[in-house]
Amino acid sequence: MKKTIKSLCCIALLILGTVSLSSFFISNSHTSPFRWKFPYQQQGLTDRQAAAHLLSRFTYGATPGEIDEVVKSGLENWFKQQMDADLPDDSLNRLLAPYDAINLSNTQVVTEFPKNAQVLRMAINAGVVNKDSVKADRKSYRDVLQNYMQQNGMKPEQELFRQFINQKILRAAYTNNQLQEVMTSFWFNHFNVSITKNDCAQFIPAYERDVIRPNALGKFNDILLATAKSPAMLYYLDNFTSSASNNNAQAAKKLIRAAQLQNMPGQMVDSGRRAALMNKLQKAKSTQGLNENYAREVMELHTLGVDGGYTQQDVTQAAKVLTGWTIYPIGQYGKLGKNIMDKTGADRLEKRGFVRDSDFLFNANRHDKTEKVVLGKHFGPDEGYQEGVQLLSMLAHSPATAKFISHKIAVRFVSDNPPQTLINKMTKTFLDKDGDIKQVLITMVSAPEFWSASALREKTKSPFELAIGSVRSLHASIQQPYQLYNWINKMGEKVYYYQAPTGFPDKGQYWINTGALLNRMNFGLALATGRIPGVKVDLAALNNHHEPESAQAALAIYSKLIMPERKLDETIKRLTPLLTDPNLAQRVDEASSNKLYAKVGEPADQSMTAPEKMMADNKLAAQGKRPNNVMAMQGPGNNNSMLGQVVGVIIGSPEYQRR
Repeated sequence: MKKTIKSLCCIALLILGTVSLSSFFISNSHTSPFRWKFPYQQQGLTDRQAAAHLLSRFTYGATPGEIDEVVKSGLENWFKQQMDADLPDDSLNRLLAPYDAINLSNTQVVTEFPKNAQVLRMAINAGVVNKDSVKADRKSYRDVLQNYMQQNGMKPEQELFRQFINQKILRAAYTNNQLQEVMTSFWFNHFNVSITKNDCAQFIPAYERDVIRPNALGKFNDILLATAKSPAMLYYLDNFTSSASNNNAQAAKKLIRAAQLQNMPGQMVDSGRRAALMNKLQKAKSTQGLNENYAREVMELHTLGVDGGYTQQDVTQAAKVLTGWTIYPIGQYGKLGKNIMDKTGADRLEKRGFVRDSDFLFNANRHDKTEKVVLGKHFGPDEGYQEGVQLLSMLAHSPATAKFISHKIAVRFVSDNPPQTLINKMTKTFLDKDGDIKQVLITMVSAPEFWSASALREKTKSPFELAIGSVRSLHASIQQPYQLYNWINKMGEKVYYYQAPTGFPDKGQYWINTGALLNRMNFGLALATGRIPGVKVDLAALNNHHEPESAQAALAIYSKLIMPERKLDETIKRLTPLLTDPNLAQRVDEASSNKLYAKVGEPADQSMTAPEKMMADNKLAAQGKRPNNVMAMQGPGNNNSMLGQVVGVIIGSPEYQRR
């Protein structure tokens, strides 16, 4: 008996010890799901409702059955897996395999996808094209250039962008690591660069692949520094030209003259002379003087915010700190500069203060060596590359930056006007955890404010989110991703082409206009009825191939399938007239003419959110006061036009626009 008691005591001690040890590891894990508990039950949400909300915020939309999967695994466990971002993506990788250009380095891109002007210069230098004959026969000239490119293994730049856009669509629709992809889009938009800026366009694929995505769930200081050194950003905000001001007027004259000489026909200048002119051009570019574009935007848009407490003097001084931050010569037209650097030798350049990191180069000769003062902190007088690193670190760790970034994250994931109490919690975590984005997200999703009734379905989907979310909710198969991109563009979001460094606004009001709302309804109908080439849906499979008895029954069934865990009685009531309208065909023609609101003569009510505006339109339509926003349902190969119409109307409905 005593032995038995003694054995039980030993077992108990071992269990207690194990629990204690386990608790130790749990309490010291950075992202353990057991350190935090989502307080959704206190806000009156069931497990399924909370899972639906979680998926609406941190994915591009729930796929069929995914809510059940999240509940089964546990919401905290699912979120931890998403933050780890290491779930296998074998199926996605197979889809991406044909897009070989998305894996090229910047140097390879410049070589394989040269700009038109570069191709022309090469063709002229090779004697393939006579520059004087270009205007005489443009078609013949284009044919010659095309043949020249094919013979030399070069492809049109547009092919690069097409592959890049296709991979974006496929990643968003199919990756298992949804949070990482959502955060990649968030940070790309925050550190926006644009294909419309010709100089930086070629470098955007590598910018997203090597700079944004790997740092999307890391520390803010790391992603800030990485973007600052990227060729895409250096070109986009012109910091690659910024240097200590030395006789700017004379440098500008040299630049203009060198550019003029460079563009002279090849036969007029021998190769030695042309090489000298190219060298002169490079030198002229390197002495253009101070450029404040990046210094201003890194404070206003990337870190402190417009109310971050800096002055114009701080901008100028920061620009001086960042002089010499430029691009390591890339491609054929960087060979002269590269040759000079190779001849000098990496060791000698390093001793002179030069720093090279892949495609980034700190050119010590172009750096302002005076003492600078930014926001009260002294830099220099001659600390070279480290001055810029210290400046960016200072900005990254500023309380103003913590507040600005926390607010922007809360707007993206909570609501257009997130509560200040939540922002304060996130700001504190940002400062306490060295800008660790994962920890900021944990603080946000662990707060009651995230789960409150005022946050549920209070965000409006952007066109990209609408298109990808629809594909995911219908379990669609995408063979031609660019067809979806065309629709996203038509609905008002031309991804990668937004010109301003602000990136797309992240508030529903931005997406409100009559044309965009009509296009959203038309998109839903086109998708559901199989009218988007290369995008296939099997609507019957969503309902286990059980055919609804009527349009009204289909509306009730598929609304619940596509918008689970929502109160849909009012939505179904307001959508029903769209299915039973005897004048549907006539109103369909009016809607598809894109003249709907011009006929009605009523401007969009800018006080409404996008879903509210569409709901009001549908209500008026039900009363016979306004044509319905519906397309004809006569798509080729559509075996069930009724079901396609029903699902299309659901996707175009105001409730589905909410996330």
